[in-house]
Amino acid sequence: MTTRDGTSPQPVQLEPYNPAWPAAFIAERELLAPVLAPWLAGAIEHVGSTAVPGLPAKPIIDIMAPVRDLDASRPALAELEKIGYCYAPYKSEAMHWLCKPSPAHRTHHLHLVPLNSVLWMERLAFRDVLAANSDLANEYAALKYRLAAVHRHDRERYTEEKGPFIESALRGRL
Repeated sequence: MTTRDGTSPQPVQLEPYNPAWPAAFIAERELLAPVLAPWLAGAIEHVGSTAVPGLPAKPIIDIMAPVRDLDASRPALAELEKIGYCYAPYKSEAMHWLCKPSPAHRTHHLHLVPLNSVLWMERLAFRDVLAANSDLANEYAALKYRLAAVHRHDRERYTEEKGPFIESALRGRL
């Protein structure tokens, strides 16, 4: 299987929580903030599983940067390329998605997302509910391990199959 850009994807490989992940986010935020300053509409956020203490994750730091709108922030893509980010038109109706250092080997994902959009609000809410509810976080970790075993070479499917759990958690059903 190949990704949209023709590269072979990294397998889904979860690691136990690493207490260095928050510091890795802070260092990257410091690099990104001056580059993104003309387009930022708020604070750059650490999202995804690496942002939740104790949660296992793929060792990729997920970063979400708020922009006013996607069209106005398009020039940021060329500036981000200068500091090692690669743009891919993934879910381009909702965000600008970038990775670093390459699509074949990712250490960072950067999502430029309109501030207060549904995507913005849901990602922050899911991070926060997991951080506040250890039982829910443990259920999510177990699901992630099951899905990683089944979909080791299919990141899209791994991500898609987490969707119902995320939706339920956001509705407060779990």
